[in-house]
Amino acid sequence: MIRIPSYTLSFFLFWGMLPVISTAQVVKNKPGTGLGIVKASGSIQLDGKLEEPDWTNAAVATNFFLNYPVDSLPPTYQSEARMTFDEHFLYVSFVCYDDSKPDIVQSLRRDIDWDRNDNIGIYFDPFNDYTNGFYFTITPFGVQSEGIISAGGQDGDGSFNNSWDNKWYSHATRYHDRWIAELAIPLKSFRYSHTSKEWNVTFLRNDVKRNQVSSWIATPIQFIPASFAYSGKLHWETSAPHAGANISVIPYVASVASQNIQENKPVSTSMTIGGDAKVALSPSLNLDLTINPDFSNVEVDQQVINLTRFEFQFPERRQFFLENSDLFATPGYPDTRPFFSRRIGLVTDSTGSAKQVPILYGARISGKIGKNWRVGLLNMRTEEKASLGLPDQMYSMAIVQRQIFSRSNIDFFIVNKQSLGLGSFQSGRFYQKDLIRKVGNDTVLNLYNRVIGTDFNLVTKSNKWFGDFYYHQSIDDFHSSKNYSAGAFLGYRDRHLGVFFGNNTVGKNFVAETGYLPKMDVYPGYWSGFGRVEGTAYPKSKKIATMTSGIESNYTFIPDSIRTDLNLSVDFAINFLNTSNISLSLSNIYQRLTENFSPLSPKVETKLLMGDPFHWNEFQIEYNSNTRKVFTYNLQASGGQFYSGKRQSYSGTLSYRYQPYGSLSVTADYNSLQMGENFGDAEFLLIRPRLDFTLSTKLFLTTVLQANSRYESLNLNTRLQWRFRPASDLFIVYSYVDSKLPVTSKSSDQALVIKFTYWLNL
Repeated sequence: MIRIPSYTLSFFLFWGMLPVISTAQVVKNKPGTGLGIVKASGSIQLDGKLEEPDWTNAAVATNFFLNYPVDSLPPTYQSEARMTFDEHFLYVSFVCYDDSKPDIVQSLRRDIDWDRNDNIGIYFDPFNDYTNGFYFTITPFGVQSEGIISAGGQDGDGSFNNSWDNKWYSHATRYHDRWIAELAIPLKSFRYSHTSKEWNVTFLRNDVKRNQVSSWIATPIQFIPASFAYSGKLHWETSAPHAGANISVIPYVASVASQNIQENKPVSTSMTIGGDAKVALSPSLNLDLTINPDFSNVEVDQQVINLTRFEFQFPERRQFFLENSDLFATPGYPDTRPFFSRRIGLVTDSTGSAKQVPILYGARISGKIGKNWRVGLLNMRTEEKASLGLPDQMYSMAIVQRQIFSRSNIDFFIVNKQSLGLGSFQSGRFYQKDLIRKVGNDTVLNLYNRVIGTDFNLVTKSNKWFGDFYYHQSIDDFHSSKNYSAGAFLGYRDRHLGVFFGNNTVGKNFVAETGYLPKMDVYPGYWSGFGRVEGTAYPKSKKIATMTSGIESNYTFIPDSIRTDLNLSVDFAINFLNTSNISLSLSNIYQRLTENFSPLSPKVETKLLMGDPFHWNEFQIEYNSNTRKVFTYNLQASGGQFYSGKRQSYSGTLSYRYQPYGSLSVTADYNSLQMGENFGDAEFLLIRPRLDFTLSTKLFLTTVLQANSRYESLNLNTRLQWRFRPASDLFIVYSYVDSKLPVTSKSSDQALVIKFTYWLNL
């Protein structure tokens, strides 16, 4: 799946395509194929036997068809899916025919890595709009995973977010020639249209040990089989039952013992109480509330050695922000988002690691209104954090989205950030740069920042054409011109050819303090472009599944038509039938610095100077081994010139899987820079051992150690999670941080957190 970087136009002629395997004469379920669902007349027991009459009489979704490694054959072993419901639950059952060979799973941990685990699941769009939905998957060992789907499921990994968590029940049983799974999903666990008698639905199986992906609706290999463009229709005998009163309260209590070792302070203890609530304003519209949220149990960010001039973007994993997160994150491009939820309640230190800013409260309304409208409203307030230079701040966003044509939409939004209680500024307590503006020779406070705008998101019914067109404008007390951000992107994808191009421009006075605009930290406004052409072949081979080659260009100009960046690259990749793959790229890079910059270290005073031009070539090669083996590895190497010197980079991950109880992995990233006599040399090493141990499907232990020589930091995070009831947990988290270059001063801290959460349906 293509991940679109920043934007420009280029042209590429790729070598001739080899013919694909001829189509066999077998049944292919086409998009729109129907599956009836009838209300259960009796009770359903989750026992993996399917002996109830309601399962015997249920319609069967069968004739699964391969999507990968070829899309012209049925899978080696077929699958079946059935559905029924009662007043409280949506029931799904699967029969996965198989032989007696051991299944492949990484561990018993929830929220599996889909690519590396045998699993089957349901993917459904309960609004029948081909845009948003949910998925629930299960492995032969009964491990659950659930998530939300955005953009119709057509945007690769970006369309599927398994950080979303909810309450549901399941059971899986292994037999000698099949495995059977039963799911009971509370109707209160997800949003849906209770008036619609048709939902988009498909079923998807990943048979890792045979490297086969199959789905109920036959899907061409170039498209994702969970895309709603290739879904069937779930036909309700009657409308889905109204879930009734739907209020969930998730309180928590956390006890924290912390110590500042650097300053030799005694251990301090504290206790916090807070919680979340979910209120269904309608079956398709939800109100999320939070008071004094605590995110100490959220999995730690994985550090990177970032040698670029731009901020690295970490994903959002906090539960409060996830449902309908695509609605709030839709405006703009990946590097011009006016709203980025990690700006709320988090700041980053010099290593890129997140530090919490206390959130006092928050509220979100999100979901569907009627057939074609989606709305999102958010309001949150953070507490003053003088040690980080932050006052009380209020964050708000409102967005309205209207579906047009078959799968496209248009939205209008406003984002607002308001800084409160700034009277202390004169004493020097607050110094964060986004609170201060220079007007002539005077320093004045920036009390608020707002962004308004509109976006048109294009996806055609065929799934081949897609695009994004937007215009945004920021509002504050200091600027009335050149405060815009605009862009246009268009892409096309078919079986053999992919073409993607676009441009965007950001005025020098455009400010989005709640957004993600990494280039604006470097450029005084800019105009950039992107373009890519790629071709894919499917050779008749006993070893190779696909071969892809592409050419790509990126460029950036700043005001006065000064070109600052030009990157021309070619790449080639092979996916092998044994699940391994290899890729190679060659790049020709030009950069003209817009500010002084040192890639060596934040402490290095001698820097490359603003205005200096640099031109170099670099290569990169990556290999991923057969993921079905007990030992697996990923290896990457890159090198070539680098600004005024040279760089060599080697990285990789070695993993050992002790099925099904977990894995041990070690990741290393080594960079050697020789920058010349004026700047010196440097070697950076990041090592990240990780232990993932699962005693059962309810008890998980994760330990991650991160040692980063570039930032002279050592981070240890150990998390024990006991899921004693669905969506209810006990966490014990120990963290240790030793950093020589944090935000304000040297620090060495350790903390022990015990957190208890309980999901209560009222």
